[in-house]
Amino acid sequence: MCGCSRHPLLLYFLEVFSIAKLTHQLNEDIQDKELRVIGPDGAQLGIMTSEAALDLAAEQDLDLVKISPTANPPVCKIMDYGKFRFDQMKKDKENRKNQRVVEIKEIRMSPGIDTNDLNTKMKSACKFLKEGNRVKVSVRFRGREMAHTNIGEQLLVQFAEGCSEVANMEKNPKLEGRFMFIFLSPKAENKK
Repeated sequence: MCGCSRHPLLLYFLEVFSIAKLTHQLNEDIQDKELRVIGPDGAQLGIMTSEAALDLAAEQDLDLVKISPTANPPVCKIMDYGKFRFDQMKKDKENRKNQRVVEIKEIRMSPGIDTNDLNTKMKSACKFLKEGNRVKVSVRFRGREMAHTNIGEQLLVQFAEGCSEVANMEKNPKLEGRFMFIFLSPKAENKK
């Protein structure tokens, strides 16, 4: 064995070309006998052999790209593949820029929370909800507090009512282990 498979530059080129083949088949890579060909202006040119389609693309200095490999016969389009890839990357970049990731913010309380502390936490939750994030409100029970989970449930319902102008409570309070929690999601008119 020559060891050339370990050469980093060779691995890079193999990886790049294998990725390119996964997206679309180009020009000589298309091995099908018959193809349905679409012109660069979007007009149907009909069914022809792959050699005739390659000659037609070469006359116009464009690429033959297989768009729908599962169709019978496969559909190919004559286009400038470099420009097509550039436009696709530009669209993907624009979509990623405009994409909004919804985060889940968490607010923790204990069943013996005081009124002012509760109001402060409600203000924080309303701020998160106005930003378009979901909020998980949880109450942690310690020791003997587990015998009085109804206090935590009332506290969570009161919290949801305090934020009802900007939020909807998704489900009723749920107890898991030592935590009882609810999820609040922003109302549609508050989302940015």
